[in-house]
Amino acid sequence: MRPPFPPSPERSAELRRRFAEEARSERPDLSALCLLVGAVADRELDEPGLDAAQVELDRLAGLLPYKPGGPRAWAAALRELLGERAGFHGTPADYRRLESSLLHEVLRRRRGLPILLSVVWMEVARRAGAPVHGVALPGHFVVGFGTGEEQVLADPFDGGRVLSGPDAELLVAGATGARLDAAMLRPADPLEVVLRILNNVRAWAAARPERSEVALWAVELSLLLPSRPARLRYERAQLLVQRGEFVAGAVELEAYAEVVSAVDEGAAKRVRGEAFAARAMLN
Repeated sequence: MRPPFPPSPERSAELRRRFAEEARSERPDLSALCLLVGAVADRELDEPGLDAAQVELDRLAGLLPYKPGGPRAWAAALRELLGERAGFHGTPADYRRLESSLLHEVLRRRRGLPILLSVVWMEVARRAGAPVHGVALPGHFVVGFGTGEEQVLADPFDGGRVLSGPDAELLVAGATGARLDAAMLRPADPLEVVLRILNNVRAWAAARPERSEVALWAVELSLLLPSRPARLRYERAQLLVQRGEFVAGAVELEAYAEVVSAVDEGAAKRVRGEAFAARAMLN
């Protein structure tokens, strides 16, 4: 299968504008943001493709039974539709594919990372009126139905298997070695979900230096989110230098040094040294 590559600079600029606008709206639309990430990643995803993905989510939602019952009944209905009938699930091999982090490809392949499969579950369930939210367990994203003592967790990566308390504890322990904490079960904000998806993309690209353009667009989209780690500017600067854009990288390093100097002058000095070294590469 062809690897996805970004679109033209003009198309990319328009998509980024729309991404930033959606991220700053009063109620950011998770599926729209994820599909815009996909369009920035994949030049083949055009406007009809974006519309088709939304239509597919609508179609799947229309196949759910009308108000099946409480949280457990909703979880069972989603498992039966998406996990069993539609065949959505994940495999270890999906962690090695960029497509596993792109919503339009997950809808097409019925495969993906836990967080993207959870996006499918959430968006289909939300359209059908389910009390659904994402749960960002450390190392493994899942879906929650209902709240408080009635909350039911399901694992879309495992076809929507409903998780018992010990199951969730095992997932957290396996990922971090830590115990499950009640704070881990809170609903994830849509922008938190998108940032985590972009973090996964950056991690994929970090292991593949030849795909530094992927790391760059993932960092740049992250920087368009209203709340993001300041260190992303430093990462963007490093990527620009790595890609031979020495002046742009130096300018970004100098700007980051100004931010850091307010809290750590030693770190700021080191970053300014990196900026000087980047400019020296032009000689």
